[in-house]
Amino acid sequence: MKRYLILEDGSVFPGIGFGAETVTTGEIVFNTGMSGYQETITDQSYNGQIITFTQPLIGNVGINRDDYESIDPTAKGIVVREVARVTGNWRSQMTLDEFLKRKHIPGISGVDTRALTKKIREVGAMKASIVDAADEHAFDQLKALVLPKNQVQQVSTQQAYPAPGTGRNVVVVDFGLKHSILRELAKRQCNVTVLPATTTAATILELAPDGVMLTNGPGDPKDVPEALDMIRGIEGKIPLFGICLGHQLFALANGADTFKMKYGHRGFNHPVREIATGRIDFTSQNHGYAVDPDSIDPDTLLVTHVEINDGTVEGLRHRLYPAFTVQFHPDAAPGPHDADHLFDEFMEMMDAFSDRTQKG
Repeated sequence: MKRYLILEDGSVFPGIGFGAETVTTGEIVFNTGMSGYQETITDQSYNGQIITFTQPLIGNVGINRDDYESIDPTAKGIVVREVARVTGNWRSQMTLDEFLKRKHIPGISGVDTRALTKKIREVGAMKASIVDAADEHAFDQLKALVLPKNQVQQVSTQQAYPAPGTGRNVVVVDFGLKHSILRELAKRQCNVTVLPATTTAATILELAPDGVMLTNGPGDPKDVPEALDMIRGIEGKIPLFGICLGHQLFALANGADTFKMKYGHRGFNHPVREIATGRIDFTSQNHGYAVDPDSIDPDTLLVTHVEINDGTVEGLRHRLYPAFTVQFHPDAAPGPHDADHLFDEFMEMMDAFSDRTQKG
């Protein structure tokens, strides 16, 4: 079925529809990963976005039961150069086309994704639609679209739930978490309680956890102001580890500012340098906002990591409290596992804090 991808700057990209046959609108972004499309599509950080894959062939290994990052993905659409006609992997349970139909997500193939990616890099992330006809009515509707600001509320759990373990007690505040974060904590036998994004500091303190994780999530961190009071209420009292959106919220809570990037970082080939050691990790990233380095109070926060290509702030540590955050995804999924040692550092930080507390 002939379909069209239209952009708010007037661009039209013709293609062939697959997946759900619905019309969709959202923010168009691109992902540079060469594999891991299932993890990417099911990552709730892509809430409200139409994902362009720069890898030319997508769907060749199908969809399996092990690589979900969420059960119900909320991406708005998928754009590819070519969707695989044959699926060849022993774990595959269904094709990408079947999966998108089940999840009501439309896709479009046959698009010149190199030209599209170049356009996004030049103009920046913008509103887009996948439609049946690229006519004046479709463009009028696209221009009238107002992107939602309640994205975290759309994807965060509404009820607390446990992920039982026998080790350290960890509270995970869900801003749109990836299941791989829970997998990394499970590997370390943590007893996890997942709480909604609207959780208060008082609720967390009542649970007396050994540590708190602030997860990834979609959208502008400034649209989640209630999280800032929560962070201020627990830092210094409980060890804290933040990832992606959690990193940005931690920065805002400590007086720094954030800004919207032109087209963001989405993929898992981003080199990040740890300033103290010079160590370079290749990291998985998915974010459209970043921390403004000029807004950071050096007496409060220490910049620990930077992105080599553009100098983006990739890591922070509090100078007084046991708290650190990173902009990238140390849980990977998809991507390299260079940075998964940060989960071990979190374990060590919790143990050290517990020892100091017990000694008075």
